[in-house]
Amino acid sequence: MIRLNKFLSTAGVSSRREADRLIEQGRVKVNGKIVQILGSKVDENKDRIEVDGKTIEVTQKKVYVLLNKPPKFLVTLKDPFQRPTIKDLLPKLNTRLFPVGRLDFDSEGLLLMTNDGELANRLIHPRYEIKKKYLVKIKGHPEKVQISKLERGIPIDGKKTAPSKIFSVSSSPKRSLYEVELHEGRKREIRRMFEAIGFHVLLLRRINFAGLTMDGLNLGTWRYLTDKEVQILYKKVGLKR
Repeated sequence: MIRLNKFLSTAGVSSRREADRLIEQGRVKVNGKIVQILGSKVDENKDRIEVDGKTIEVTQKKVYVLLNKPPKFLVTLKDPFQRPTIKDLLPKLNTRLFPVGRLDFDSEGLLLMTNDGELANRLIHPRYEIKKKYLVKIKGHPEKVQISKLERGIPIDGKKTAPSKIFSVSSSPKRSLYEVELHEGRKREIRRMFEAIGFHVLLLRRINFAGLTMDGLNLGTWRYLTDKEVQILYKKVGLKR
């Protein structure tokens, strides 16, 4: 017996968090009956699980796609206001891919997409401290003491950010460029960190996620991960493939 949200995640329906929302909305049935209790367990070998009337199976092929997201694209598969989404950039497959982590509307760079729910869940879980690197261009020139303050962690919404590493890359009379390495994934975290010390972010680009890079991948294009890359990701989060 496994938790229903884990089953849906493993089957590539959604992340565990999104699976909980589907359950609460009454969109999930087990053996013909709606289940809305979080933490419910199912037997994946005997029970029939449906989402929005579609029977879900876990035998589908796992797919791993690396996307170089341009700015002005939403990291979602559907937008009620018809704005551009990452779905417009992805290949048409017979499975639903979902994003691993966040990149906000104005940000760009590396985004991993997959239907491997268990891997995705571990890659974004704070326990595994998966490293992410960003290029950050800001207006102005912070003092060293301000950058050190960000590296140690600052309060955002009453909670201190985790320690990070910030390296100066270059500067011009009006702007500064930094490389920021962190393992948290809070909403708009880097933008809010620099705003907290009085500096506006002009460009935010993710250049590395769990060791994956965008080498050879132009803005707005994608590629499949290699078997070796998938194996490395599994090893990082303690999974066997």
